[in-house]
Amino acid sequence: MTYFEGFITPVRAADKDAYREHARRFAPIAREFGIVRMVEGMADDVPHGKATDFYRAVQANDDETIVFSFFEYPSKQAREAANEKFQNDPRMADMMKDMPFDAKRMIYGGFKVVVSN
Repeated sequence: MTYFEGFITPVRAADKDAYREHARRFAPIAREFGIVRMVEGMADDVPHGKATDFYRAVQANDDETIVFSFFEYPSKQAREAANEKFQNDPRMADMMKDMPFDAKRMIYGGFKVVVSN
């Protein structure tokens, strides 16, 4: 059954192009490791809320925008296998050295599909 992994992270405005390049370099590795679909989106119409919002969730600074991403896997087992490969692949270790975002403020998690059309 389809399984999703979602991510929200802040990216400095000055690092938008570097983030795009990072995602572009990551995409073929993701496909190789079993990700069926990878979507990377930068904030376009993301309001600041009164009680909570995406910005507060990741403690974004004034010079940062929000990136919302998700990966689609064929199953939860495929996600687990991919994450194992990510942790052990030297290409990933190399990419982690120069990340264009603060991974400590990234929010992520896995999700079962309950409705799809």
